[in-house]
Amino acid sequence: MAVGIIGWGSYLPRNRIKLEEIAAVWGADAPSYKKGLLLYEKSVPAPDQDVITLSVEASRKALKRAGIDPRKIGAVYIGSESHPYAVKPSGTTVAEAIGCSNDVHCADFEFACKAGSEAMYVAHSHVKAGEMPYALGIGADTSQGAPGDALEYSASAGAAAFIMGAENVVATIDYSHSWMSDTPDFWRREYEHYPQHAGRFTGEPAYFRTTMGCANALLEKCGMKPEDFAYCVFHQPNGKFPQRAAKKLGFDINSEQFTTGWLTPWLGNTYSGSSPIGLTAILDVAKPGDKIFMVSYGSGAGSDGFVFTVTDEIDKIRDKADFTRPQLDENKHYLTYGQYTKFRGKILRNS
Repeated sequence: MAVGIIGWGSYLPRNRIKLEEIAAVWGADAPSYKKGLLLYEKSVPAPDQDVITLSVEASRKALKRAGIDPRKIGAVYIGSESHPYAVKPSGTTVAEAIGCSNDVHCADFEFACKAGSEAMYVAHSHVKAGEMPYALGIGADTSQGAPGDALEYSASAGAAAFIMGAENVVATIDYSHSWMSDTPDFWRREYEHYPQHAGRFTGEPAYFRTTMGCANALLEKCGMKPEDFAYCVFHQPNGKFPQRAAKKLGFDINSEQFTTGWLTPWLGNTYSGSSPIGLTAILDVAKPGDKIFMVSYGSGAGSDGFVFTVTDEIDKIRDKADFTRPQLDENKHYLTYGQYTKFRGKILRNS
C-alpha cells in the first residue's frame, strides 16, 4: 500500500524586516551578517498571529488540495517550539477550526526545529499501520530571538501542513530514517522567553554531524545517490548551513535541485516549519516521477529524513491552493525595527 502526502499547504506572514534595519539599531555591520549568514530579510508574524492561526491557514490549504472530509482525519499533530500555551494544546483548536470530528487524536510535538518533521513522521506511520485513513502533520513556529542576539537576524515565522493518506497520494514516502544524539547546542528553560545557543558549537558537532548522519544513513537505506533526486531540502537555520550540507553530500547547490526549496535567505529560519515549508515549495512545481530528498534538523539534537516519489495525482490538485513562492516574494510589507519589536512583544506599553 502506497502511503504518503495527499494534500499540502503553507502559510507565510506578509510582514518582513530587512537585516539592515536590525543591524542599524545594534550598530552591527549588515553586510557582514548577510555574508556570514546568507540572509537578507525575514518574515514577522502580526500581533494577532501565532502557531495556531498559522497552522489553521496552512491546514485549510492542505484540505483544499486533498479534497477530503476533515471529519475523517484521525490525528492532528503540530510540531513547534513556540506553542502559544505552555499547558493548553494547540492541536485541539486547530482540529476544531478546520472541521475535524471529536473522534481525533491530537498531540503537540516538541524537538526544537525538527518538531514539524516529527509530526509528519508519526502521522505517516499511523496511516501506514492502518490505524486511520488520514492524519495531519504540521510544522509551525513564530520563533524567538533575543534583542541584539544573532538569532534576531534569522528567527521568523511560517507553517506547513501535510495530510497523509493511502488514496490519491501525490508523493509517496518510500523511505524514512531518524538520527539523534544528546548534543546541547540550543535550549530554552521553563519561564525563559528567549532561547540560548552555544554559538559556533551549533555548527560542526551539532547541525552538520546530525544532518550528515541522517542523510548518509538514508542514502544507504534507499540505495540511491544525490544525482538520482530531482530536488533536495534541508533544515535552514541560515542560508549557508544547508548549502554546505547539500554540497558535502553531492547535491548541486547551483541548480533547481537545491534552490527550489532553499527559502531562508528571504524568509528567515521558521524553526519547525523550515524544511517542511521548503518541501511545499518543491511540491508546488514537482513533476510525476520526481524523487525528493528531505532531512530536517532539531537542536538537542536530531534529524528526520524522507525519500518521496511524486505521482501523477499531483497535477490534479496542485492549483487548488496558494503556492509557497508567491507568498514569499509578493505582497510584502516591510516593518521598522520599532514596529517589529512591538509586533513581537519585545516592548510593552504600560497600562
